[in-house]
Amino acid sequence: MIKELIQGLSITFKHLLPGHSTTVQYPKVKLQPSDRFRGLHRLVPSHDRAKCVACYLCPTVCPAKCITVESAENEKGEKYPRVYQIDLLRCIFCGYCVEACPVEAIEMTGNYELANYHRDDFVFDKQRLLNTK
Repeated sequence: MIKELIQGLSITFKHLLPGHSTTVQYPKVKLQPSDRFRGLHRLVPSHDRAKCVACYLCPTVCPAKCITVESAENEKGEKYPRVYQIDLLRCIFCGYCVEACPVEAIEMTGNYELANYHRDDFVFDKQRLLNTK
């Protein structure tokens, strides 16, 4: 029993040595998320507008029902989203909207700093989603 106690304490003391810290000084040092991380959504721009064709697949597959799309047509007869909104307070960041999109018009970025002071700031409209990096 003493042998196991000493082994456990030796592991603990190794982590106390410099260079073995698991703590990151957060605002100054930011962690790089993995490639599979699902953070803030982004609409992919295509030339002068969003790549989205307002097919309504993303709000259909969304289990949280946080995506609102209203379509319109331009003078060429092409459909585009007149209104595209995502309510991040309802979103569960599952990524189904990204998988369902047939034209790859929406993607999830590695942005994880989503805190805000006002509830209205969590509703991302089309312009805000196009400007997301």
